[in-house]
Amino acid sequence: MGSRNHYYLSIADLAHARGSEPALSWDGAGPADFAAALEEALHSPALFERWRAQQPEPDEVDPALGATDAQAQVRAQVADLLVEVDVLTSLPMSLLRQRLNWLIGAAWQLRDVRQG
Repeated sequence: MGSRNHYYLSIADLAHARGSEPALSWDGAGPADFAAALEEALHSPALFERWRAQQPEPDEVDPALGATDAQAQVRAQVADLLVEVDVLTSLPMSLLRQRLNWLIGAAWQLRDVRQG
């Protein structure tokens, strides 16, 4: 497994944060639900497989895009009217971005990255 990084994110309006594709989008009620959904999206290939099935040529999608990290940890809490999210994972930012965009669209902002 590669190096692990902490990705620190903020979400301004989690209550309305949704991805553009309803079949992939998060539909939870708060920071704890979101953290659980993102953690599941990093642990399991299920979200990736749902996305892949929607593609015109699913068999041509690079399977590396579905990489997972069974040790990923996600914590989310409300702070100063924002939801602050701490993701600890060995997955690269490109895959974290992919999962975040599927779940909540562009409603998030990367604040910092530190080696974990």
